[in-house]
Parts: sequence; C-alpha cells; structure tokens
Amino acid sequence: MRKLYTLLLYLLAPLVLLRLAWRGLRAPVSRRRWRERFGLVRPAVGERVVWLHAVSVGEVQAAAPLVRVLLQRPEVSLLVTTTTPTGSERVAELFGDEVEHLYAPYDLPGAVARFLDRVRPQLAIIMETELWPNLFNGCRKRGIPLVLANARLSARSTAGYRRVPRLMAKTLAAVTAIAAQTPRDARRFVSLGADPETISVTGNLKYEQDIAAGLAEQAVELRRQWGDSRPVWVAGSTHQGEDELLLDAFRQVRRQLPDCLLVLVPRHPQRFAEVAALCGRRGYRPVLRSEHRPCTSDTGVFIGDSMGELPLFYLAGDVAFVGGSLVHRGGHNLLEPASAGIPLVTGPHVANFAEICELLERAGACRRVENVTGLAEAVAYWLRHPGERAQAGEKGRRVVEKNRGALGNVLAIIDRYLGHGAGVSPAAGDMSGREA
Repeated sequence: MRKLYTLLLYLLAPLVLLRLAWRGLRAPVSRRRWRERFGLVRPAVGERVVWLHAVSVGEVQAAAPLVRVLLQRPEVSLLVTTTTPTGSERVAELFGDEVEHLYAPYDLPGAVARFLDRVRPQLAIIMETELWPNLFNGCRKRGIPLVLANARLSARSTAGYRRVPRLMAKTLAAVTAIAAQTPRDARRFVSLGADPETISVTGNLKYEQDIAAGLAEQAVELRRQWGDSRPVWVAGSTHQGEDELLLDAFRQVRRQLPDCLLVLVPRHPQRFAEVAALCGRRGYRPVLRSEHRPCTSDTGVFIGDSMGELPLFYLAGDVAFVGGSLVHRGGHNLLEPASAGIPLVTGPHVANFAEICELLERAGACRRVENVTGLAEAVAYWLRHPGERAQAGEKGRRVVEKNRGALGNVLAIIDRYLGHGAGVSPAAGDMSGREA
C-alpha cells in the first residue's frame, strides 16, 4: 500500500513543483529554500539532535512551551521544521537563533532519506496530526524514536484515514509513543491501528501557554490607541467567506453600540489586503496594524495585518470570536482568548477543538452560535454587560489553569529517549481520564 501511495506522490510531483515555483514568486524566501523540501539540507550541528516538526503557526505556538524547556538542556541540539512560510516566520519570532530551522522534506523516499541521513536525529517529535508514511518508515528503519506530541484526531480526519486502513496501521506501527490530547483522541488512534501500549493521554499543550512578559503592558498601550472607553470585539483567525458574515454581524452590533470597534485578524497573511478592500467596500475606512497609527472615533474596523500578535489583540479586547467556525474549517485555538480572560463566541464548526469548546461552554466562558444573528446577539450582550463579561472571562481563565499539566506529561515521555530516566506519570498513562 505504501508503494502505491509513493507512486501517487511521484505522479503529483510536477504539480508540487509548479506550486512551489508559484509560491516562490510571491515569497522569494521560499524560492531560495526549495532544496530543503527535497532533503537537501545542511548537516545538523551537534551530536544529540532533537528534531521537532510543527507544520504551521498554530502548531509552533502549541510547541513553544516544550521548545523552551528543551532549550534549557545544553546537551541537546534542537532543530525545528515547519511546512509553511508563516510557520517558519513564527519560529524566528519566538526563538530567533536559539534553534535551527529547516523546512520539512516532502514525503518522498529520497527526500526523507537525505533529510534523515544529514540531520541524524536522536529523537523525532511530530506535533499534533502529521501522519507521513515514508517519513515514519524512514525513522523506523534507522531506529529513530518517533513521538507524536499533543496528538489529536478529529472525527473527520479519522474517517479520511480509515479509507486506507492498511497504510495507516503500518504508518502508526512506526510510532514509538503517542501523547494524545484526550481519551477521545487516544481511542481514535487505536481505531486506526495504533498499539494501545504506545498511547498515553497527556492533555493539551495549548493549556501551557503563558502570557509573555511585557504583553500586558503592550495591551494597555494598544487599547489606548483603539480607544479606552469604546467596546472592542476581536475576531481572530478568520477565513475567506467568514469576514463577510462578521461584517454583517458587526453592522447589527453597531445598532446597539455605535462606537464599537471590530478588530479583524485574518488567518492567512495573503488575505490581509483582500480583507482591507472588503471593509472598504462595506463603507469602512479600516486602520491597519502595519500603519502604526491610533484609531479615531470614526474608525470602525482595525485589521491585524501582522503575524504572532493575536494573543496581544485578545488581551486588549473585550469579547472574542474565534474564526474557522462559521465556515467549515473546524475552528481554531479557543484557549488564546480564554487565557486572556475574555469571553468568546464561536460558530457551529468546531471539530478541531470540540472537547475544549464543550469545556468552556459548560464553564460559561464560551457561547456557540449558529448564524450571523446569533453571533451579533451574543457579542452585543457581553459588550453591554461588563459585570457578566468579566465573570465569564474569569471562568475561562480558570478552565485554562485547571487543565495545565500536559507539558510535564509530554516531557516524561520524551525523557525516556533522552537518557533522563523519567517515566510517564500515572495521570498521563490513563486513557480514561479527562476529555480536555
């Protein structure tokens, strides 16, 4: 089955090269680094290389607490790979020269072999849901322990993988350990053929993210630029087809709160200009973050056209909407606004964060809505009731605090393969424990 999969990849290779060339036209830095996609990388520096792969911005953000702990171990050389340019940029923003960065190779046998032979990792850590048959097989053949960290599987992903059961079973057989976010994720991995003995339920690393030093002070200054006395609604990680709906909801909110400011943060940087143009067509004159100028009383929309600042925007806002949920994208990180202590609203499509959404809903920190009218009503209600808003935000913060602990559990697994002799904690080994 893996041979057929590999043949299909080779047949698609010309299209992949065309896409890479097209991306290089738009982002020259990608063009300069195309060799990395085929495993043509420089040899790794250091004898004990730990390789951590995080596909894009969200995974890099989730991995950040783990990376910071590993950086404190002088005997380890840390290599971080990403798949997307935005993920690469986030690695540079968070860690600078403290870690090596490369693009991960395509899942072609030759590219994988060149990458592994040059990097020679002592341990491979793959974040969340990245199941690559040739890459995993390459690690198995070389005796490289492979850990799936913060591993999750949505119902949709599981259904897709079940179409190729033999391929998935062999792929998962190459995995040394799976640190699943929830018991539900653990059961889904088992249903795909993973050995239950390799799986531990460790919790979600996204609960481990602390507010960076100095960010609260930056939020106070940013709020002053937005307007201290006006209500602020932050809509983060929005997708195409969603911004139009948000602007419809915003119009309804402004009927009750005419001075409300909408902070709109598209998920992908290539959409910044598109969203600004959309706002212009709707009659707004948006202020862009990149302009570094304050909003006036006439400013209705502020566009966060920057990378890595969404936690800052949430911290400076009053209510959050988390994108990818009014359209069929499965939703994005609900814990960022919860950590900032503000209530949040989400659409119906939250498959990627279903357990977290349920937990926050039960606590009274999150409202799930079905349409534009429901979104406008939920946002306007919390903006008009500051006391209830503060209570809901505090409930969300408590959920985050209560569910910390994943970092220690994941480190206990990793330390088995780094010679520190730590074992997994009892909480991490229980597949019947908490759901989020």
